[in-house]
Amino acid sequence: MGLMAWSWAKLGWGPSGADLPIQDLHFTVLDTELTGLDARRDDIISIGAVRMQGSRIELGSAFQELVKPRAILDGRTVVIHGITPTELEARPSIGEVLTAFRDYTVGTVLVGHCLSIDLAFLNRDARRLKAESFRNPAVDTLSLYGWLRQRSLAHPAFALELPAPSLFDLAEAFEIEVEAAHSALGDAYVTAQLFQRFLPLLRQAGVESLRGLRRVGNPRRQLANLTAQEGHTHF
Repeated sequence: MGLMAWSWAKLGWGPSGADLPIQDLHFTVLDTELTGLDARRDDIISIGAVRMQGSRIELGSAFQELVKPRAILDGRTVVIHGITPTELEARPSIGEVLTAFRDYTVGTVLVGHCLSIDLAFLNRDARRLKAESFRNPAVDTLSLYGWLRQRSLAHPAFALELPAPSLFDLAEAFEIEVEAAHSALGDAYVTAQLFQRFLPLLRQAGVESLRGLRRVGNPRRQLANLTAQEGHTHF
C-alpha cells in the first residue's frame, strides 16, 4: 500500500469517507509556475501551496519552492512569472521538491484553478521518476464557479460574460486583493480565498460533503460546467 492509500485508509476515506462533511476536510490549495504549457517539453519551475481546514486558511504552514528545470526558460513566460534562469540555477531538482510536496499533501484534498494542468505536470514528473502519483481527491475552482453560475446566483460575480474566467478575473469579481500575481504561492493564496468564498454558496446549494464537492468540482469537467459558448481559459 502506497503512502497516499495508507493515509486515506487511516482517515477513513474509503467509500464511506466520501460522506465526510466539508468542514472536517483538510485541503491543499496549490499552484505551479511553468516554463510553458506543453507537458511534452515544458517543466515546473515553482510550486506554492497553502493548507485549509474547512473554510479556514492556515497561513503558518505554506509550501513554497523553486525548481531547477530541464527545459530552457522562454522569455515570454519569464515576463509572466518573473522567475529568471539565474534564480533557478542553484535550486533543487523536481525529484527533491516532488517528494517534499507529496508529503505536504498527504491526507488532504487538492484544490486549484485549472487544476488539471498542475496535476498533469506533477504526475508526469512522478511517472518519469518512478514515484507515486498524486491520487488525492481533487477539486477545481473553475468547475465550482461554472456549477454555481448555472444556478443563477444573485452575486454579481456570476454575471461575468467570460466563458472560462481566469483566477484574476474571479479575484476581481469577488473583491480579493492580488498582491503577487503569477507567483505560485501568491496565486495559491488567491485561489484559497476564492474557494473560501465558494464554500457557503455550495453549502446553500446542498453541497456539504467530500462526495458532493468532488462531483461539482471535478477538474476533468472544468469547461463542461461552464456555458456552451466557445472560449479559452486564460491564465
